[in-house]
Parts: sequence; structure tokens; C-alpha cells
Amino acid sequence: MRKMLAAVSRVLSGASQKPASRVLVASRNFANDATFEIKKCDLHRLEEGPPVTTVLTREDGLKYYRMMQTVRRMELKADQLYKQKIIRGFCHLCDGQEACCVGLEAGINPTDHLITAYRAHGFTFTRGLSVREILAELTGRKGGCAKGKGGSMHMYAKNFYGGNGIVGAQVPLGAGIALACKYNGKDEVCLTLYGDGAANQGQIFEAYNMAALWKLPCIFICENNRYGMGTSVERAAASTDYYKRGDFIPGLRVRTPVVGPGPRPRPRVDGMDILCVREATRFAAAYCRSGKGPILMELQTYRYHGHSMSDPGVSYRTREEIQEVRSKSDPIMLLKDRMVNSNLASVEELKEIDVEVRKEIEDAAQFATADPEPPLEELGYHIYSSDPPFEVRGANQWIKFKSVS
Repeated sequence: MRKMLAAVSRVLSGASQKPASRVLVASRNFANDATFEIKKCDLHRLEEGPPVTTVLTREDGLKYYRMMQTVRRMELKADQLYKQKIIRGFCHLCDGQEACCVGLEAGINPTDHLITAYRAHGFTFTRGLSVREILAELTGRKGGCAKGKGGSMHMYAKNFYGGNGIVGAQVPLGAGIALACKYNGKDEVCLTLYGDGAANQGQIFEAYNMAALWKLPCIFICENNRYGMGTSVERAAASTDYYKRGDFIPGLRVRTPVVGPGPRPRPRVDGMDILCVREATRFAAAYCRSGKGPILMELQTYRYHGHSMSDPGVSYRTREEIQEVRSKSDPIMLLKDRMVNSNLASVEELKEIDVEVRKEIEDAAQFATADPEPPLEELGYHIYSSDPPFEVRGANQWIKFKSVS
């Protein structure tokens, strides 16, 4: 009997201790919102730009923090799975650039459209897919968002068009999506993203021209992480003012780096500030919705990993440079400091979110490694949408696969 009572006592004691931190958080009076100053954007052919102050609600702050932390942990897990040879092939990680994917999503509507290049995992998540579907796609499993057939560079969701492996090729496609928005008379915009490495391609300027002629609701966004593969922007472009590249198209930049000692700017960049990105995106989206045509945005950001998993990332930049960005401009750290210092959240509450996110990532990774690969007979599936099944020839004329929509 005594043993039974002791056991019950331990269970009750553990149950009461477990949520103690949550009780503490719940009993604390947090502010509902706070106003913050943000950096002024550089402007091109615009008389006024986004506001220099913004309001962040506690609810939004917690949501942004969780989303950025999820993207960060997901990418670090992808790094681990790649090094274990569970993920194969191309894999481009976006840790460090979380303020871009989360901030852009915060500035538009779910019915708006987005297309990007191959560093797409973060956007795939912010557009609505689960970590489980993303990691399973990376490991080539049936439960992946493209049934294990797309991999890192080819993920899709509702109103999200990839994930495109050919450098710069998504930009004309984005202009086409914007044309569809205008043709169908919908109050929607298309965010068309590309990197500084793609910014010198001719097809991008052709897309600018057509979008301007037809006044398409397209936001062309250059994610300038300062290196196209291993080449710095100063070595690749005669002009690094990417937000002015549209010439006749207005543009804005979030924002100019602070210049430090040495021949090139130091990487203190506010494309790392989610609130700056959000306000610039809201401004650009409102501009497009008003019928004025396209606009350019340059987000100066920074990736912590190399260009891809085959790039150690330290042959063309120093470890000290990477560490300087981490210590001064990390997007998660910047948001956390703002929220804690403005009584929008406590350190303990944010640590709880960190624990929950880690568990979610671990659970997703378990699924992504245990889920079966798609069977060979499904190789020809999903070639067309809403089409009757038909046969597809395999590697030789005697091998046949069935295409099922």
C-alpha cells in the first residue's frame, strides 16, 4: 500500500512540475504589441518607400520566431542527413536567410504566388508544407511533397511553383504567373525570386521589359547573399545596385551594408531583419496591386552554409566573416532580442518553442528515414494532370511504365 501511495505521489509530483515553466509564462503580463524603428530602404524611381517604424504584435512575433527556428533546425537536420548519405544529390541550404522566406510570407496573402530558385526549402515550408513532407522529399520517400521524385530543388505547394534548378529560368516563369494574375482579373501578385549570381542573365532583363510593358503585378526579388557560388558580387557585377537593374522599373533595397575597414563592405545587412523584409514586401505588394506594374526588391542577406553541400564555404570567405554575421546580424537572434527587451515574450517561453521545434524536426527526420521509397512502377506517374492513364516507354522499348494522373 505504501509503495502504491509513493508511486501515485511521484506521478502527481511529476505532473505538477512538468508545466511549471508554462504556468510561470501564463501568469506573466506580456505586452500585446510593441513599436520598433527599422532601417530606411534605398529607393530607385520612388518618391517614398516603406515606413521606418512598424508594430509587432506578440502573436505575430511568436509565430515568426517559431517559423524561423523551424527553418533553421530543418536545414541543420538536412545537413546532418546529407553527411550520413541519407540525402543524395544537390542540396542547397538557406540557414542564415530565414528572415527572407518568413518575412516575405508575412507581407503577402496566401492567395498570392511565389516562385524561386533552388535554395527553396524555407519557402516550401512558409508556403504551407510540413517539415515531414520536405525532409521526406529530400530523402526520396513516398511521403515527400513530390512523392520522392523531385528532391531538394523541385518542391511545390499551392501557389508555390518551386524550386527551379536552372539558374535564372524561374524569372520569366514568374512574369508569366503575374500575367495570369492580371489576365484573370485577380487582385494577386507574384513574388519572383532569384539570386545575385543569376542577376546578370539576359532572360531576367527580357522579363523586366515584358512585365513593364504589360504592367504585370510582379515583384522581382534579388536575394543578394553576397556570393554567387564562390564568387563575390564585386567580382561578378560591374554594378552591385541590383535594385536599380530594372532601369525603368522602380526598386528598393533592404538595405546598404555598413562599410567597415578593408576594400569591401562588411556584411551587416538588414535583409536579415524580418520586420524590414515584411514592411518592404507589404509596400511592394501594395504598389503592384494598385496597377502600377512591376517593382524590384533587393534583400541583402547572408547564407551560413556554402553554396551547396559540396562547398565548404570557407575558400572564398573567412570563418571570421561568417562568425561576424552570426554574432551581429543573425535573424533569429535579432527578433528574440527585440521581443524579450520589449516584454513581448520571455527567454523561458522562447526556449520552450526551441524544444518543441527540435522535437518536431526529430519526428520528421524519423519519418523521412523510415518511409519507403516509391516503387519502380510509379516512375511514369504524374506526367500529366487530369489525363487518362497511358503507357510510357522505359530505357528500352520492352520496358513500359503506366502514367497515372
